[in-house]
Amino acid sequence: MIILTGVSGFIGSCMLTKLNELGLGRDTVVVDDFYMQYKDKNTDGKLVREWVHRDIFLDWFEKTSQQIDLVIHLGARTDTTLMDKKIFDALNVDFSKRIWSVCANRDIPIIYASSAATYGDGSLGFSDDEDLIPQLKPLNPYAESKQTFDEYVLNSEIKPSKWFGCKFFNVFGPNEYHKGRMASVVFHAYKQIANTGSMKLFKSHKKGIKDGEQKRDFIYILDVLEILTFMMQSNDVASGIYNVGTGNARTFLDLTHAVFSAKDLDPSIDFIDTPEDIRDSYQYFTEANMEKLLHAGYKKPFTALEEGVQEYVRQYLRKGRYY
Repeated sequence: MIILTGVSGFIGSCMLTKLNELGLGRDTVVVDDFYMQYKDKNTDGKLVREWVHRDIFLDWFEKTSQQIDLVIHLGARTDTTLMDKKIFDALNVDFSKRIWSVCANRDIPIIYASSAATYGDGSLGFSDDEDLIPQLKPLNPYAESKQTFDEYVLNSEIKPSKWFGCKFFNVFGPNEYHKGRMASVVFHAYKQIANTGSMKLFKSHKKGIKDGEQKRDFIYILDVLEILTFMMQSNDVASGIYNVGTGNARTFLDLTHAVFSAKDLDPSIDFIDTPEDIRDSYQYFTEANMEKLLHAGYKKPFTALEEGVQEYVRQYLRKGRYY
């Protein structure tokens, strides 16, 4: 059996679809708190073996662990503006530690979600070299929780024989309708343009960087799923923490122009001040160093930003479709 946590969320629900496509739906036990009914559409019509509520999952897992072949742990609290450290400690650290403990002691392979937010302001670069990870300085409680768990994993005396941590960069694509403020810039651009005919982008508050020239490593969700599948299926890939991006940073202007193009409209962009509650922790540049994953044997090309945005807009957002 496969365990998939965070199944109601963006990446988790897309991963469930991928597992269904691989013929593994009936072997997959899915975990979440299932309290947001409007997220149910993310998983409608998908085959699963069993639905397990997060509150009872840890006890269930310990009792059933001998039947488990793989854990894909994508469940987490991901709101980067939330300042309540206790919530992150409980859900992103302590809960994850208990899952890791069972996997380590019973040698169950595990793939878990970390985040590029752990790189902080980027001053130390974006290398997934594990010797550098303890030096990172995250800028918010969410990122700190991911950093704490990464360090816990690296310092664990007992590890499963196969494990992967995934530092997700800026993922966009279907099944993020529920995310609100935390949805991708593509999603917000599509909605804003549909409602107003224009798009608002944050001004730059940093010398040397023009408005809209802030850069991110945007990665299409289907590429993320290919990487997760590669980790699942490859027996000779070294365990460790890996960046999950494209290795090619693009500007917010590039992305916004791609959305206008996908909607067959001429660009209309206004620049606004970055909100003060996130201004100090705002990242101006992220770009995954992908050498480690490529050296491990991952060979599939990444979807170009314009191509991914066009597919997302025309095949999903415009039609209200889910993956």
